[in-house]
Amino acid sequence: MGPPKKRDEGWFTSLYAADYEHIFRYGLRRLADRDASAELAQEVFVVAWRRRAEVPERSLPWLYGVARRLLANQWRSRRSAPDLLPITDVDLERLAGSSGADTSVGVADIWAALANLNDLDQEILRLVGWEELTVSEAAKVLGCTGATAAVRLHRARRRLAEAMSGRPAQTRRRPVLVTIREDL
Repeated sequence: MGPPKKRDEGWFTSLYAADYEHIFRYGLRRLADRDASAELAQEVFVVAWRRRAEVPERSLPWLYGVARRLLANQWRSRRSAPDLLPITDVDLERLAGSSGADTSVGVADIWAALANLNDLDQEILRLVGWEELTVSEAAKVLGCTGATAAVRLHRARRRLAEAMSGRPAQTRRRPVLVTIREDL
């Protein structure tokens, strides 16, 4: 049993040429260095070759999903010392004061606000913002429905805006049960 029809070395070479840089940058934004990102990209394409019958025609969201799962496996195995891009409070203060093209919102401000969000909020914002995926493509990466991804994106954007503005997240109003004590 050979490779699926049209899923030969030529197909793989064109897939690699078209999507390698996207996967490399995906890893670079999440890992500490270029070598780790290149290694992640290579692992993603090893999986793509092995599972080439499952790779959809629009392959990039599928490849991002593979990369995300590979990173999750790595992080779980090295939970005590992950290779995440370290941004300390000192780095944030130094970068926040630097001047850039947009002085009202700097990269450090965005990093600081993102750091205050939970992992799922960060991931949906990165997929749509950095990886430039549509909501339905991000849903495929996250393994959820398009409607769920849209809701997650909406909530994550709201939380990011709140974190950027420095105001606390709005709390939901919950009914308060009042008991009347007659012994007072």
